[in-house]
Amino acid sequence: MLREITLGQYYQTDSVIHRLDPRVKLVATMLFIASLFIVDNWIGYLLGGGFLFGIIKLSKVPFRFMVKGMKSLAMLLLIALIFNLFLTPGEPLLSFWGLSITKEGVIQASMMTIRLVFLIIGSSIMTLTTTPNHLTDGLEKLLSPLKIFHVPVHETAMMMSIALRFIPILLEETDKIMKAQMARGADFESGSLIRKVRAMVPLLVPLFLSAFRRANDLAMAMEARCYRGGEHRTKMKPLVYRKEDRIAYLILVVYLTASICLGRIFL
Repeated sequence: MLREITLGQYYQTDSVIHRLDPRVKLVATMLFIASLFIVDNWIGYLLGGGFLFGIIKLSKVPFRFMVKGMKSLAMLLLIALIFNLFLTPGEPLLSFWGLSITKEGVIQASMMTIRLVFLIIGSSIMTLTTTPNHLTDGLEKLLSPLKIFHVPVHETAMMMSIALRFIPILLEETDKIMKAQMARGADFESGSLIRKVRAMVPLLVPLFLSAFRRANDLAMAMEARCYRGGEHRTKMKPLVYRKEDRIAYLILVVYLTASICLGRIFL
């Protein structure tokens, strides 16, 4: 299951989405997530689904690869589905053990599940089509106006980039530790919930030690290279908007305008 997590991974291929400026992809991801909460009807979700499908096709990232990352979040989706089914008041459709599934609950649970799926896939496209270095440059450029208020923009972007870069490394380390502990007789699958939690202790202790060791090694390496943050630093490849980026912004404005109009018309 750990190998199925795609968050933080980069899928290398040549596509229009890969070649876009990272600032465009960051803005597009934030606005797409916002549009999912603006519209609360099926027509809006159909529009969002069509927009997302078009981006997936343009990115040339296999859809199966994106869906693979959803397996690790299946429990979160299931919990959200159950809570909305049983805790939404309305017209009862089915009752058992003192619990009722309502018509409004079914609609709300379906919309919430679709919203979460779109949100996860939409966020994954950004990391799958953008390298951590480009994400850092794009985020730093977008947040650069905050330097007026003495916000450490470069350091913040660097920390987020390092966190994304370390996700696949820590997942691989976790997989190795789990296999080593299972070879020694550890059981992570069977037993009650409390027993499973206790079985995670032999996994978490070496994982935390490994994470702290890697962080310390990285800090020493940055100090050895005289890293001093973003002050007076230059870029070998400065970010410059091209024609494709302006077209992408235009498409994004059209999509967001359509989402807002649909949200008002079918409210």
